[in-house]
Amino acid sequence: MNLLAYDFMVRALLGAVFTGLAAPAVGTYLVQRRLALMGDGIGHIAVTGVALGLLTGSSPTVTAVIVAVVGAVVLETIRAQGRTSGDVALALLFYGGIAGGVLITGLAGQSAATLNTYLFGSITTISPADVWLTVALAAVVLVVATGLAPQLFAVAQDQEFARVAGLNVRAYNLLVSVMAAVTVTVAMRTVGLLLVSALMVVPVATAQQVTRGFRSTLFAAMALGTLASLTGVTFSAYVNVAPGATIVLIALAGFVLAWPVGLALRSRRRAAAPFLEQHDDFAIGAEHTVVPEEHGHRHGSECGHPAVPHGDHVDYVHDGHRHAVHGGHYDEH
Repeated sequence: MNLLAYDFMVRALLGAVFTGLAAPAVGTYLVQRRLALMGDGIGHIAVTGVALGLLTGSSPTVTAVIVAVVGAVVLETIRAQGRTSGDVALALLFYGGIAGGVLITGLAGQSAATLNTYLFGSITTISPADVWLTVALAAVVLVVATGLAPQLFAVAQDQEFARVAGLNVRAYNLLVSVMAAVTVTVAMRTVGLLLVSALMVVPVATAQQVTRGFRSTLFAAMALGTLASLTGVTFSAYVNVAPGATIVLIALAGFVLAWPVGLALRSRRRAAAPFLEQHDDFAIGAEHTVVPEEHGHRHGSECGHPAVPHGDHVDYVHDGHRHAVHGGHYDEH
């Protein structure tokens, strides 16, 4: 509690809370789209934005947000047009962003130590203006990430299905990229541009070990990210170590602890219901129980009868509803 007597620690803890909430919220969609390293690419191009702020004498946070958003839009446009693969576009951001940032920082007459505060984080030196900008941007990201969760998940999970359902896939993909860019710049003073991707991905990977649905994974990842951020900042204040690295290592320790728990839970579910068709815990979060057609009752994990499909007609229970598949078409009862 003595830490709260210092204004800089209050600002650091406030920034840590909002960063810990926003980074995993966006990271959940990036992991679902298999773009876990996108935060790294945007983080590197944000270095150029920081350097432009140092060169022009303006706020590095503001210029980093602008440059990162532009880079995210360019990246998504390249991917959408199919002119190059996503990993090549990310590589362009990696190399061009970091090289441009180092060059412009030198032109601005700044030392490498100045740039290091943004590369590796320096949350205890965050200014009041920066912390309020961080809070405002993180709040916007949280509102969008949770308020549009059904649409964003549909696009991230199956773009063809989302397109058939009438969603503007390109617009939602662009929105996720922009949110990632904003989150990277929000988190750069907390964990640093080089480590921000870890805070976006590791809590999500940890939550996936113990959750079975998308929504539970989303909120569990946000809780884990907040816990890691607060713990890392508090620990670094007492031990005098880098807050960004401490936060990431605590998040990784959480994954190491959750991994065997996840294995045990999945093994227990398979043992209790061997005939359940297992799906990706994060992507679907549901189970299909196959039910024989000619029996008068539904078969579950405790009825003692084997679950066997009959011909081209298979009945199954999904989310409490009974469905039937007849030779390729789908009915719901």
